[in-house]
Amino acid sequence: MSESAQAPSPLIPLPRGPVPQAPARARAMIEIKMDGRTVSVPEGSTIIDAARQLGIDIPTLCFLESLTPVNVCRICVVELEGSRTLVPACSRKAEPGMVIQTDSERVRLSRRMVLEFLASSVNVSTAPMFAEYMKRYGARPERFGASPATVAQMPKIDNDLYVRDYAKCILCYKCVEACGTDAQNTFAIAVAGRGFSAHIATEYDVPLPDSACVYCGNCIGVCPTGALMFKSEYDLRLAGQWNESRQTRTDTICPYCGVGCDLTVHAQDGKIVRVTSPVDHSVTHGNLCIKGRFGWQFVEIQPAPKKS
Repeated sequence: MSESAQAPSPLIPLPRGPVPQAPARARAMIEIKMDGRTVSVPEGSTIIDAARQLGIDIPTLCFLESLTPVNVCRICVVELEGSRTLVPACSRKAEPGMVIQTDSERVRLSRRMVLEFLASSVNVSTAPMFAEYMKRYGARPERFGASPATVAQMPKIDNDLYVRDYAKCILCYKCVEACGTDAQNTFAIAVAGRGFSAHIATEYDVPLPDSACVYCGNCIGVCPTGALMFKSEYDLRLAGQWNESRQTRTDTICPYCGVGCDLTVHAQDGKIVRVTSPVDHSVTHGNLCIKGRFGWQFVEIQPAPKKS
């Protein structure tokens, strides 16, 4: 057989081989003591990683596994022996010999004050973890005032997909991180102003349709307070019809392309009310595009009656 006959045909694509990967460097194990218990974690782990390994629940608001820690909410602080100040568990790397208290009276006081300051200045009615945290730490935000009026303002409703209600914003920066290098790289929103004037805004504070927003909705997916909310959810809440106890959750795959994004479809009374994606999914890490997050209406379109 000739050499040319043995050569593969250019019309038949060759199967791809495995994608080369750099060998993972083995990480040394370090030992720390937390709440009187000893735990070994890989070098580079954070205090919160070690706490989760021990089953210790450290509250967080601005932290998410898929985002870069920004250390702004300060509710995850713990007491580190030898440290003058409390340290953030979400970003502080574990070091050999650390001795940490995650629930000391000093820690509880700090967390209680943070919760009271936040709940006395913003509307936390759609932040379910707030009620749990305030009960856990005995927070009484009412002692700072009867109503949260510091950032009181009207919701921004300038598109049909989602609503921005910054009266509920705690400036956790998660939406900014998700819109930036951690996920979308759109940079449609950022923190504008300084000090008490700091707020989340589009470039030059233009309406959302005039901004660089691509409506991926990843900012909604990471918002812990409901400051960013599906328009469908907002309308149901406004009408007093939002009821999560009547909602079902169905895990499925996005039908729009071949990436394989994982979706969780939330439905109430037979109608889809919102779509989320799990943070721990290896493909999406909680992120979606405009089609995956908002493009569900086609399944609810009623077919036109047939002409007789």
